[in-house]
Amino acid sequence: MPAKKQFETIDEYIKTFPKNVQTVLEKMRQTVKRAAPEAEETISYQIPTFKLKGTSLVHFAAFRKHIGLYPPAPREFKKEVSSYLGPKGNLKFPTDKPIPYDLVTRIVLSRRKEILEKK
Repeated sequence: MPAKKQFETIDEYIKTFPKNVQTVLEKMRQTVKRAAPEAEETISYQIPTFKLKGTSLVHFAAFRKHIGLYPPAPREFKKEVSSYLGPKGNLKFPTDKPIPYDLVTRIVLSRRKEILEKK
């Protein structure tokens, strides 16, 4: 994890990590962008965040042994995410295993639908 720093962009955040982690973070970013192209990139809580219609769609962050995805996955994914559950229901994808980007896509699409139906 990089030293505490105030980030203004996702690029700034990603650049603070080793190349192998940068690659994973960039792929996570592109996965979210493909699933919700109208979402706005920003930094919130000092981690990469995508917002849709002013609401947080998803956040992701790198840690020593995992990539975190927030907020907790919608209930419809309960069984699929069970092996990735972290504290408070957030997802922890171990960095020593392949990231299930297809699952991330489906979670983002579900969150997108939820947000758009509320607005």
